[in-house]
Amino acid sequence: MPAMAEAGPPPTVKLICGMLTSAPERFSQAEEALAEAFGPIDLTSQTTDFDFTHYYDRELGTPLRRRFVAFRELRGADVLAEAKRTTNGLERRLAGVPPGIAPPGPGSPQPPRRVNLDVGYVERSKLVLASMKNFAQRIYLGGGVYAEVTLLHRGGRWEPLAWTFPDYASGRYDAFLTAVRDRLCRQLRGGADRC
Repeated sequence: MPAMAEAGPPPTVKLICGMLTSAPERFSQAEEALAEAFGPIDLTSQTTDFDFTHYYDRELGTPLRRRFVAFRELRGADVLAEAKRTTNGLERRLAGVPPGIAPPGPGSPQPPRRVNLDVGYVERSKLVLASMKNFAQRIYLGGGVYAEVTLLHRGGRWEPLAWTFPDYASGRYDAFLTAVRDRLCRQLRGGADRC
C-alpha cells in the first residue's frame, strides 16, 4: 500500500510584475516602488503597445503601454497572495492616496489608477497570475486574492489555455517570459542553463 503523501515546501518561483499605463514616464516610478517592496529587479521587458482591449482606457487613459519586470530574489510560490495585496497598495500610493488611508469598501468609488500592476510568478512549467476577481478557472488563495494558471510551458514554448487573456495568448510576451524562466533555471541550478 503506498504511503500517504506528505506536505512539502512550496515550489521555488521567480516573481514578476506587469505594468500598464498611458504615461510611460510612470514606469520608472512604478519600478522604484516595486523594487522597494520586492527587492532588486534583474530583468525588464521591452515596452509594448497594449491594444488587445479597451477595458482600462477610461481609468488609465490611452494609448496604453505595457512593460514587465522580474525580481532577483527567488521565492516560494506561497508569496503570491501577499504580493498581490502589496501591489494593490502600491497602485494606491502611485495614484496619490496618502499612506494609512483605508481602501474604500466594495461598491465605493476608487481613486483612478495611474499604473495597473499585475503580479504573478514564473515556475518552470507555468506562468501564474494573481487577481482580486473570482472566475471559474481561478483558485482562492486567501485575503481576497485568487490565482490563475495563465500559460503553460511545454515542449520549449508557452501555450495559452482557454481562458488566457488575448495579450498573453498572442505570444507578445513570450521572449520575456522565456528569459525569466531561463534565469530561474540558472538560479536553481547554480549557473546551469537548462531546467
